[in-house]
Amino acid sequence: MKFGLNGALTIGTLDGANVEMSEQVGLEHMFIFGMSSQQVEARKRAGEFNAHGDVAASGRLNDVLQAIRGGVFSPDDPNRYVGLIDQLLDYDRFLVCADFDSYWAAQAKVEERWHDSKEWWRSAVLNTARMGWFSSDRTIREYAGDIWKALD
Repeated sequence: MKFGLNGALTIGTLDGANVEMSEQVGLEHMFIFGMSSQQVEARKRAGEFNAHGDVAASGRLNDVLQAIRGGVFSPDDPNRYVGLIDQLLDYDRFLVCADFDSYWAAQAKVEERWHDSKEWWRSAVLNTARMGWFSSDRTIREYAGDIWKALD
């Protein structure tokens, strides 16, 4: 939200604060990716945290994970991230792998919008203007009246 007050466009899943942000800013000025909350809950209820199926379904994700596992980002210690990747594959608690292809597609939309400067700036200005709802002034005023009963 702090970045949004400065015009940053949000890329994220549609949960938590991003739900409120989308209501204020508009989904057309955000880049949403990933499973719906219902899909996430269904996987959690089913205990589906193993990412091997997600990786098998995505050649791009497999390539990324193999590059990390192979030491591309740690040439001084090629095995540095082997445990991390193994753990992610066996128990992807936050379903990162399940959202990877959707994230990739959203990032492509970010790049596309960035190259359309008129639309990028339009979204940035509207983001800034519509983020005022999240100001601490409004929040404190609501807490003071509704929760603390300090304004009665």
